[in-house]
Amino acid sequence: MVGFILDAIFPKHCISCKASNTYFCSSCILNIKQADLVCPQCGRFSVGGITHPVCKSKYGLDGLWSLGIYKAPLKNAIQSLKYKGIKELSDILAYILIEYWAKFNPMFLDQVKTTKGKGWLVVPVPLHWYRENIRGFNQVQLISQSLSQTLGLDYCEALKKVRHTSSQTRLNRFDRRKNIQNAFSLSTNYLVRSTNVLLIDDVWTTGSTLKECCYVLKSAGAKKVWAITLAR
Repeated sequence: MVGFILDAIFPKHCISCKASNTYFCSSCILNIKQADLVCPQCGRFSVGGITHPVCKSKYGLDGLWSLGIYKAPLKNAIQSLKYKGIKELSDILAYILIEYWAKFNPMFLDQVKTTKGKGWLVVPVPLHWYRENIRGFNQVQLISQSLSQTLGLDYCEALKKVRHTSSQTRLNRFDRRKNIQNAFSLSTNYLVRSTNVLLIDDVWTTGSTLKECCYVLKSAGAKKVWAITLAR
């Protein structure tokens, strides 16, 4: 009843095309722009997004999978979740990911299936506590929780952000890497050792954040770390 009243007072509209009764309509979802998957280290084409053998490193990502590119309508959905506080979009976006994986069975999911999910964790990239308090939530945590529940994998907030970093859009590639160093630490240790991780974030830009998070996780004993994002 409360939901019905709220919908009547604040009717839902698609964040991209303004269609009624939904925050992200089926037409806009079908219009999500996609691109080839790439190696997270060199940025060149990679089958399944797996890290090229020559690009592998001890503390580096094992692969990168992104749903689409950071343009409308996917960009609109991500920004509306982050900056307009439309939390329902977290479940919608998680559902889109799951639906896509069910149809196309990406390579990282094959690796999860071989172990029946045993030893895998879903880990969100954290916000600094100050920014999370201002926003009221961490959108990546919401998406990660939906994914873990649907996939039947354990969810763990294994990382915490320990210091502010400058806005990445104002920094060049070298400065972004330097800016993010030592910005994260482990919040739990025993849950990470000898596990495999699906590391979740909303957008891959330079990859500096996800690479630094991977370094912290693998330094604590994680075996494989795949970066999973909505966009890049």
